[in-house]
Amino acid sequence: MSAVNQVNTSSDPIEDTGLLVVRTVADLRRCVAEFRKAGRTIGLVPTMGALHEGHVSLVKGALDRGDVPVTSIFVNPTQFGPKEDFSAYPRDEEGDFAKLREAGCRIAYAPSKEEMYPGEQLTTVTVAGITDGLCGPLRPGHFQGVATVVAKLLLMAMPDRAYFGEKDYQQLQVIKRMVRDLAMPFEIVGMPTVREADGLAMSSRNRYLSTEERAKAL
Repeated sequence: MSAVNQVNTSSDPIEDTGLLVVRTVADLRRCVAEFRKAGRTIGLVPTMGALHEGHVSLVKGALDRGDVPVTSIFVNPTQFGPKEDFSAYPRDEEGDFAKLREAGCRIAYAPSKEEMYPGEQLTTVTVAGITDGLCGPLRPGHFQGVATVVAKLLLMAMPDRAYFGEKDYQQLQVIKRMVRDLAMPFEIVGMPTVREADGLAMSSRNRYLSTEERAKAL
């Protein structure tokens, strides 16, 4: 793993409990292969960063099942509409790495846009039908962007299981259907929504709320 940027790791990355930060598909697959050679299973936690305790619970869910947690951090442009908040979406990579390190995550995959979408992309994944009764009609292209990026992340990491919060319930159903229909060899695990002390579901976008909006959100 000499080509990988290692954070808080010893000379033996398999036995160490530090965080490995990788930026390329090749390095991600090389790291995963090392753990598989050691007989470990892999649990993927796809995120767009700006991590909170909800994300951390997914990492802990992977650890509870004996998986090596691999958390991806990528703000995916293809799931944002033209008037949505792609540019403003919160980004805190170093803070995210610190949270992952504390949670016991083993691999953080933080690719660039060019690494995720090299060259012209002619292939997308569309899950039809079930998105019609969801917010699909109000967000054209959103679920296609979600399905496509998750399919890419699954194929890049080749995990045994992938963990998603039930807060994003529509997304979870789309991903489960995609995996079923395409016979992908991955188990999709839905994890309970993590809430603030007053009951509001944790979300990276909560930081957009003013004091008044935060009260109304309940």
